[in-house]
Amino acid sequence: MKKKLFKTRLLSFAAFCGLTLAITSCANEDVAQNPNSTDNDKNLTTFTAGDPSTRTSMESDGKFFWEAGDKIYVKDDNGIWHASSNSPTSKTAYFKFKVPGTYTAHMSYKVYYPGQSGNKDQVTISANQSQATPNTTTHFGTSGDCGMATATRITGERNFNFTLDHKAAYLLFLPRTSNTILQNCYLTKVEVNSDNDITSTYTLDPVTGKLTGTGTGKQIVLTTKGSGTYANGFPLTNSATSAATNGSYVVIKPGTHTLKIRYWVKDMVTNVEGTITKILSSATYDQNKYYNITANLNVRDYDGDHYYMWDAQKQYWDGYEWTKNNPSYQPTQIGITSIFYPQSKATSPTRWYNDTAFGPGINNHAIHSCKIAPNANEMTWYVMKGDPRRDQDEVWTTMGHLQKSGVWLLKKAYISGYSAEHAADGTTDFRTVTYKSFIKLLSQTPPSASEIGKYFFLPALGFYAGGVSHNLGIEGNYWSSSAVVYGGKEMAFNLEFSVSFIELYYQGRLRGKRVQAFE
Repeated sequence: MKKKLFKTRLLSFAAFCGLTLAITSCANEDVAQNPNSTDNDKNLTTFTAGDPSTRTSMESDGKFFWEAGDKIYVKDDNGIWHASSNSPTSKTAYFKFKVPGTYTAHMSYKVYYPGQSGNKDQVTISANQSQATPNTTTHFGTSGDCGMATATRITGERNFNFTLDHKAAYLLFLPRTSNTILQNCYLTKVEVNSDNDITSTYTLDPVTGKLTGTGTGKQIVLTTKGSGTYANGFPLTNSATSAATNGSYVVIKPGTHTLKIRYWVKDMVTNVEGTITKILSSATYDQNKYYNITANLNVRDYDGDHYYMWDAQKQYWDGYEWTKNNPSYQPTQIGITSIFYPQSKATSPTRWYNDTAFGPGINNHAIHSCKIAPNANEMTWYVMKGDPRRDQDEVWTTMGHLQKSGVWLLKKAYISGYSAEHAADGTTDFRTVTYKSFIKLLSQTPPSASEIGKYFFLPALGFYAGGVSHNLGIEGNYWSSSAVVYGGKEMAFNLEFSVSFIELYYQGRLRGKRVQAFE
C-alpha cells in the first residue's frame, strides 16, 4: 500500500519478535514480581501469562513486557466479573495474576484485558495518547491496547495459563526529512484522522473474537513530548528512517479506514508550530498487527519571485532578490522595509504595473505576468462556490523560513457551473462592467481525508506595499488577470483572504501581490 513516498508495511507482533504463539516456559532472565503463594492467596486463583507474545508493551528489540497497573478480568462460575487483585508494580517479563472467585466448574475460562482505561470487557481506545520517548510502547495500556485469551487449567492445580491475543491495531509512524529547515524542528504531535471511527468505547466479544461496537471518534492525537532531550518533542534530524530517533506508536480500532495524517512540527527559533499532511489510501488494518508508516516529510516551498505589481513584465524584487543574501534587499519577514522596490515607471519600467486605462464594455485582460491568473469572473466562483476552508496549521516554507496557514479551495473541476464568461451570480461579467464585490466567511475546518483530493492549497503569503512586507503567514493576496473597468489605470481585481473571510476585491495595481494559475 503506497502513495508516493508514503507507505505501510504490516507484520504480526509475533512475527516482529521472531516468536511463536505457543505457550512456552519463561526465559531464564524472566523474574516474577509477585512472591510464591501465601495464606493471603488461598482464596485466589492464579492466571499466569508467561508467553512473551502476550505482554502489553514492546521494546525496540522486540521483547514484550507487562506494565505497572495492568489487570485482567475473568467471569467466575457464578457469572460474576472479577479483576485481578494484583498487578505489576513496574515493567516485567512474566506475571502471575491473582483473581478472586470460584473457578472449579470448567477446565478453561475467558480472560479479558481491556487496557488500563477499560473495565471488564469494555475497551476505551483513547483519542488522546501520549508517548514520552521515541520507539517505546509503555503507553499502550492507557491508549487502548486490549486482548482476550482462553486460560487453560493446569491439571490438578488451581492455576491457569493463558496467551493473550491482542485485539487492537497499531500504527508505527516513522518520519524522516532531508529538508534542512525541518531538521531543526521537532515532532510534537501525530494527528490521525479517519473517514470512520477509530476511537471510542468498544466490547471484547468472545464469540467473534473481535472488538465490536460503532463509535463516533474519528481523530486520535498522539503527543510526542517527554522530558530532558525530548522536552520539545522528538527530533527530525534523520534523513533515513530511524525508529530510535522518532518512532511514534498509535493504537487504533481495527477496520478499513482512509487515514489523513497530520505531523505537527515546531520551529523552536521562530516558534511556528503547524502540520504537514499525508494521505493514505483506504486500507484494512487488522487486529494484532502493526503497520510501519514511513513518511518523507517535506513542505511546499514558495519562492519569493512571484510577487508582482499588477501585470508587470518582471517581478517586484527583480535584481534585488532575497537569495542575493543582501539584508537591504527583499524583506523576508513582516514589517521589514527595503528601498529597492519599484518606485516609478520611469525608474523601473519592467517592474511597474500595466497602466492601460480600460473603459466600460472593454475586456480588461492582462497581457504580461498576470495573464496566467484566473480572471475576475473565475475568482468569484472560487470565492462563492469553491467551499473555501481556512487551515491555520498547515506549514510551508518561503524565503528560508517556516510559515503556516492558508486556504483550501475546490479545484474548478469540482465547482458546479464554473465559467470564465460570467461571475458566480450567473449574470455579471466582471471583465466589462463596473465593480461588484463578492465576500464569504471561511469555514475553519480543513478538508477530510476523503475530500482533500478535490481541493488545492493557497498559502497566506502576504503582499508588499511601498517596499514593506505585510501579513506574511496571516493573509493571502492573489492578482486576477482582470483590471477594474472604472478608476482609470489604478485598480485591478484580486482574491484576498484573512483569518475569517475570503473575497474578490480591488486594490491599487502598484502593490506587490502573488501571481499564479489556479487549479
